[in-house]
Amino acid sequence: MSIQWYPGHMVRAKRQVEDRLKLIDVVIELLDARIPFSSRNPDIDEILKDQKRVIVLNKIDLADPEKTKSWKRYFSNIAPTVAVNSLTGQGVTQILRLARDLMNEEFAVLKEKGRNERNIRMMIVGIPNVGKSQLINQLSNKSSAKTGNRPGVTRGQQWVKLKKGFELLDTPGILWPKFEDEQVGFRLALAGAIKETIFDSELLAYKLVELLSEVAPEKLEERFKLDHLNPDTYELVADIGRKRGCLQSGGRIDRDRTSDIIIKEFRDGKFGNLTLELPPE
Repeated sequence: MSIQWYPGHMVRAKRQVEDRLKLIDVVIELLDARIPFSSRNPDIDEILKDQKRVIVLNKIDLADPEKTKSWKRYFSNIAPTVAVNSLTGQGVTQILRLARDLMNEEFAVLKEKGRNERNIRMMIVGIPNVGKSQLINQLSNKSSAKTGNRPGVTRGQQWVKLKKGFELLDTPGILWPKFEDEQVGFRLALAGAIKETIFDSELLAYKLVELLSEVAPEKLEERFKLDHLNPDTYELVADIGRKRGCLQSGGRIDRDRTSDIIIKEFRDGKFGNLTLELPPE
């Protein structure tokens, strides 16, 4: 499943991030806890270089808790890392604490010079639909950023005042121009980071069912009340369609509707807590 997508507004967004870095103390790099590897834009490392940063694993309510711990240990070797749920606010206050810790040395110098601490200026970066706007609303304790369960909701940049001496620059999501690994494109499409007009949703659903048959067959059976999993993915999707009443005239399976149900229920966490990637050994 090959997906290539890099619309013009993302080129502009990348340039805007590069231009604004000189104003920023700490960058919040936001990842999807279900796909930490695929949701980590490799361009960000090149852009940020030695910039202070906090890595945030979001959507932990949808991910496997033990695998989230493994990813947290892995990323902690790169930068301070915290796992959060931007919908409920779980873990969010730790982000500010870690950002403050990164600034301790600089503030100590200001104190020696008899100067007051200033606001810590942060920037939040991440792929589309990773929950940036929800996280900003949690950090600011108000609905200052637009939210939406689709990529590309944030198109411009805006400064947001946070509590306790912090300011934050919101930026649009940035995807990288080419997916070297087809699986990365597949996982990003599953997570909702890519517009649905870009990929074949039926093929995406087939690949998801195939994957779940391998890594979580019991959850697939339970969710769709299946007696067994047909080893033929095409027929298995048809079984799911019949169970959900997705039928057309003549009893034919409505595969488009079935595919939409499978993808939506994965995104809504109906299969339970699932993490699709493991950190490197």
